[in-house]
Amino acid sequence: MAKLGQQIKKVGKGVFNSPWEQAFDKVLTPFEEFIHRQTTSSMLLMGTALVALFLANGPLSSAYAHFIHTPVSLNIGSWAIDMSLHHWINDGLMAMFFFVVGLELKREILVGELADLRNAALPIGAAIGGMVVPALIYFMINPEGDAARGWGIPMATDIAFAIGALALLASRVPKALITFLVALAIVDDLGAVVVIAVFYTETIAFTPLVVAAGLFALMIALNLVGIRKTLPYFLVSVVFWYAVLLSGVHATLAGVLGALCVPAMPKYQPERFSEQVKSLMQRFDAIQLSGQGIMTNDQLRAVVRSLESGVSSVQAPLQRLEHAWHMPVAYIVIPVFALANAGIPLELASMSETLSHPTFIGVSLGLILGKFIGITGVSWLMLKLNIAVLPKDTRFTQIAGVSLLAGIGFTMSIFVAQLGFGEREDLLLIAKTAILLASFVSGVAGVVWLYLVSHPQDSAVAIDELPNHS
Repeated sequence: MAKLGQQIKKVGKGVFNSPWEQAFDKVLTPFEEFIHRQTTSSMLLMGTALVALFLANGPLSSAYAHFIHTPVSLNIGSWAIDMSLHHWINDGLMAMFFFVVGLELKREILVGELADLRNAALPIGAAIGGMVVPALIYFMINPEGDAARGWGIPMATDIAFAIGALALLASRVPKALITFLVALAIVDDLGAVVVIAVFYTETIAFTPLVVAAGLFALMIALNLVGIRKTLPYFLVSVVFWYAVLLSGVHATLAGVLGALCVPAMPKYQPERFSEQVKSLMQRFDAIQLSGQGIMTNDQLRAVVRSLESGVSSVQAPLQRLEHAWHMPVAYIVIPVFALANAGIPLELASMSETLSHPTFIGVSLGLILGKFIGITGVSWLMLKLNIAVLPKDTRFTQIAGVSLLAGIGFTMSIFVAQLGFGEREDLLLIAKTAILLASFVSGVAGVVWLYLVSHPQDSAVAIDELPNHS
């Protein structure tokens, strides 16, 4: 206890901090918190990817492969779900990832960068170009056969890695450029969800699909009647996920659809919350006794609980869930996915054959060249036609740099590769190798490009760099 007392320091009148708590005292805006978590997640993601590569190519390779394919069953009486650990991660844990994607997408559409059509036009158009051109490049190289199913692989951008790379240059690039990349990546994720739902669903089971539709309608009804407690949505979402899994549609889509049903309207408006807090604080001050802590004063504790309830009610359920789920998804779900999917056996003897394979070329060129041409080209065209505006204080050359960072595919690209080449292990390994190499090249190229074209003192757009001045 004495040692603990030495670690906890008194930092002000009535304020005590343990060492770890000091790091959390800074108040961050939701956007700053989002960027911070994505940056940290990208570093963790890189670490787990390297660990997976080591496990797949070291003395533990057999144990690693056996472990991720271990059968895992969930049994309740005669009812059971039997899947390998790998499938539980890709179909179960990743549903949480897509749930957070859905929450971010809904927030961006309602109050974020995508809420204003004038501001949203450029990232939306750029994202579409960044999906279509890579897919076309891949399909031109792999027009037929089993390899043709991989056309969706180079369409995706890994938001954590891309933002993490851009955050390295935070002192040299305007904040609006980071916002542009976030909006672009979220639209990109939506495109990936649509592609998975429409093109990577092979067979449909009608009865479970009808049940899933009914559960989706139930969650919409809960929203419309004003249910703001998150527990009912969670319980229905679990059953909804299972129904989608049985229907043949990829189960992770349940995460996105479930997120779209979460209410975005808080119980209290700020004015009402302010009145409630003032009233409770007057009561708090009236009943507190000098030198007596909350542990021995039940009335104080009751007031604090009321304050806690008010703080929760002034935030929309969507905000609360995004805040609550973003950390476990960023720090647990995605790294676990990387650990289970980034382990690629690298055989140097056959590397030349891999590098010359049409699947490798299609994925690599799609991510590196396709993203750059698609995003930069569409952005240039939209600016020239005056149907979009550059983000505040950004240069067009910086948009080109971001288009290189968008070539970091990783999480979503590997996920789509699993869907496209699930029955062709040889093509899956080639595609994963291409994703890792292309993501590395895109990340390095994007950071170097932006470092060269950005300067700490830049605070305004250089007019002569715009494709069109009119």
